[in-house]
Amino acid sequence: MAETQAKEKRATRRFALRLPVSVRYGETAEEHAAQTRDVSARGICFYVDSAIQAGSAINFTLTLPPEITLTESIRVRCKGRVVRVEGGNPVGKMAVGAVIDEYEFLAES
Repeated sequence: MAETQAKEKRATRRFALRLPVSVRYGETAEEHAAQTRDVSARGICFYVDSAIQAGSAINFTLTLPPEITLTESIRVRCKGRVVRVEGGNPVGKMAVGAVIDEYEFLAES
C-alpha cells in the first residue's frame, strides 16, 4: 500500500534549476530572496530562510533561462499557493513547494 502512495504524482516535467527568485507572502507581502530547487509548468520548489505556512498565498518572480525557453531569458511573475513545507535541509533553509495558479510574462526592461 505504501508503495502505491509513493508513486510520482507530477503531471508535468520538472527542471532541477537553481535560480534566484523573489517571493512575497504573508500579511505584509514583504519580499524574500529565495532560490529554486526545481520548476515545472504547474509548480515550483524553492528554499527560503523565513517560515511560511502550507496554504499561504504567494507571489513570485523569476527569470527562466534559455535552456528552458529554448530562445532567450524570460521573466515570469506568478501567483500561487504553498502546498508543502519541509525543514531540516543541509543549509538550514525551508523547502517550499507551491502550485502556480496564474502567471504572466514580463517585458524586459
